[in-house]
Amino acid sequence: MKISTKNKALFICFIAMGIIFLSVYQPEPFSGLEYDVRVINGFTNNSSLPLVIWCSSDVEELGGRALQEGDDFSWSLKTNSWGTTHYLCTIKWDEKRRQFDAFKIPRDIYRCSLLKKCSWLVREDGFYFSNDEVNWKKDFSWF
Repeated sequence: MKISTKNKALFICFIAMGIIFLSVYQPEPFSGLEYDVRVINGFTNNSSLPLVIWCSSDVEELGGRALQEGDDFSWSLKTNSWGTTHYLCTIKWDEKRRQFDAFKIPRDIYRCSLLKKCSWLVREDGFYFSNDEVNWKKDFSWF
């Protein structure tokens, strides 16, 4: 049986599209990558009232800490095979309380840079993100 040139071209195109789809949409290339996450109390003059933080993922409870001014809460993680690695933190300061995604693959896989570093600086006016702890960008406010 002879396959026509048109059918060969369609077959090759189909295979190429499949390879592109798998390389773009499959999380396996991101499986097992190690990231460092750090949340820093960037408040000023709050030594009598700590910033309280609790963090966890689907598979790991990191617990809570009371952070004084300048203190940090840090951990390392490995991404999973399903592309769903997600760490959620709750921050409380005085009457303010806010949950935020400290690490989430779809958002952070690229923005945490080649250094694989995701840092958060919590200030009175909001939450700032950096992948180098030099350049900070406000991601969101308390409310």
